[in-house]
Amino acid sequence: MRICVSLSEPSLQKSLVKAKQLATVADVIEVRLDLLAEKAVTPFLHALQTPLLFTNRPEWEGGNFRGTEQQRLAPLLEAAENGAAYIDLEIRAVEHSWTTLLKACANTPTMIISSWHDFKTTPDEQELVAILGKMRDSGAHIGKIITTAQTSHDVLTILRLLEKAREMQFPFIAFAMGEAGKISRVTVPAWDGYMTYCSADHGEQTAPGQITITEMKEIYRIVYGGRQ
Repeated sequence: MRICVSLSEPSLQKSLVKAKQLATVADVIEVRLDLLAEKAVTPFLHALQTPLLFTNRPEWEGGNFRGTEQQRLAPLLEAAENGAAYIDLEIRAVEHSWTTLLKACANTPTMIISSWHDFKTTPDEQELVAILGKMRDSGAHIGKIITTAQTSHDVLTILRLLEKAREMQFPFIAFAMGEAGKISRVTVPAWDGYMTYCSADHGEQTAPGQITITEMKEIYRIVYGGRQ
């Protein structure tokens, strides 16, 4: 199970410094291009050996990118062309974006994460399973469904979704945002989740309920004996 740390620093230089500091503790580092003032890709790839995940989240999926779809896709294509480990593309992205990225990543080590987010609720299990099936059939290497938990029942829905993905033999990321969803972020290993996400430090969260890499490592040490 992998721990991904998401960068939130808008300055390219400060973000690179932070990424280098995290390189020894994070399994994956997520570069949120939509949060960066300068949408740079290659400086991270040249500076780091740690697997990098590039995300350019649009406003319609809760991100900060406001340009055209062609502009949004450009740095993701650059990441694929230069050997990034992962690229995140929303399942709700237009078909042309999917066709373009799938072609760019074909016969390369770059894996596409198909993502879907709900920043208000956790839909019922049937709806989420349908989205999961669409992700599996999209050509993506990994699926990612993130909801917002209001109750413990919402967390159980997410855990059952992880079980469904395991039955499909489809690598999958799932947890719930918000205070009620925090527990789902740390129980991912027990349900064979592909990866969980953390912040670099307090005040640097990129999603509600995100805990720090230090806290996550300590929880894993206590609960799982250090196993990830």
